[in-house]
Amino acid sequence: MLYRKQPLKSKWYYYLLLGLVDVEANFLVVKAYQYTSITSVMLLDCWSIPSVMLLTWIFLKTKYRYRKITGVVVCIAGLVTVVFSDVHAGDRAGGSNPRKGDVLVIAGATLYAVSNVSEEFFVKTADRIELMSMLGLFGAIISAIQVSILERDNLKSIHWSAGAALPFVGFSVAMFLFYSLVPILLKTNGSTMLNLSLLTSDMWAVIIRIFAYHEKVDWMYFLAFAAVSVGLIIYSGGDKEENPHAGVADEEAGSGSCNYGTMEGSLKTGETSNSFLERVGEKDNKLVQHDPYRTPIAAS
Repeated sequence: MLYRKQPLKSKWYYYLLLGLVDVEANFLVVKAYQYTSITSVMLLDCWSIPSVMLLTWIFLKTKYRYRKITGVVVCIAGLVTVVFSDVHAGDRAGGSNPRKGDVLVIAGATLYAVSNVSEEFFVKTADRIELMSMLGLFGAIISAIQVSILERDNLKSIHWSAGAALPFVGFSVAMFLFYSLVPILLKTNGSTMLNLSLLTSDMWAVIIRIFAYHEKVDWMYFLAFAAVSVGLIIYSGGDKEENPHAGVADEEAGSGSCNYGTMEGSLKTGETSNSFLERVGEKDNKLVQHDPYRTPIAAS
C-alpha cells in the first residue's frame, strides 16, 4: 500500500469497524475451546453459513434458489444435533461447560458472517491489497489493546519454551495464509461458498480428536456430520439448475447440425448445389418458426 502511494478507495473507519468485528469473532471462537470440545467448535462454525446468506441477501442482493436454501436448512439441522450431543454427552463432551462454549461459537460465527460479507463487499468494490493491508493493520492494533487489557495475566503466566512457542507459530502461519487467500476466494466465488468450503475442516477435527487427543466422539456427532455433508451436496448441486433450458437449446442446435450433415451427404451423392441450397433454405425457414433469432442461410 505504501509502495503504490494510492488513496484509499473506502473510508478508513470502515476498515476499523471490520477489524474490530473480525478480532472479536476470532476471540469468541478461540475462547470457546476453553469450554467445549474441538469437534463442537468446528461444527458450530457452520452457523456462519445461514448468517452469510441472510446478510448477502439483504445487503448484496444475492439471489438463492430453493434448493440452496434447503441445503442450508439441512446443515442447520446438523448444528442442532451438535448442541443436543453436547448436552447428551455431559462430561464426555471434552469441555468444562459445553453449552457456554456452544453459545460463544455461535456468537463468533455470526460475527464471522458479518466479517466475510463485509470483506466480499470491499474486495469487489475497493481493492484486495487495500483490504488485506488495512484489515491487518487495524486488527493488529485492536488485538494488542485487547490482549493488554483482558489477557495480560494469562500472557505473563506462560512459561515460554519450544513446546509452547511452536503452536503459536503454527497458528500464526496458518492464519496468515488463510487471510491471504480468503479475499481471492471471496472475489471469485463469494462469502457463502467460502463458508461452505470450510466445512471440509470438520473431518480433520474428528480425525485429530480421535488419533491425536485419544478422545471419544459421541455417536450424535456422526449424525451431525452426515447432515452437514448432505446439506453441502444439496447446496452445491443447486448450481446445475441455474440454466434449465440450456440442454433443450443444445438439443435443438444438435438436431440442426445433424440435418445439415445429412444434406451434405446427399450432395456428395450427386445432388446439385442449387437444389441443395434450396433444401437448406427450407430447413432454415422451418427453424425460424421455432426460433425468431436464427437467420436463414438461403437469405444470406
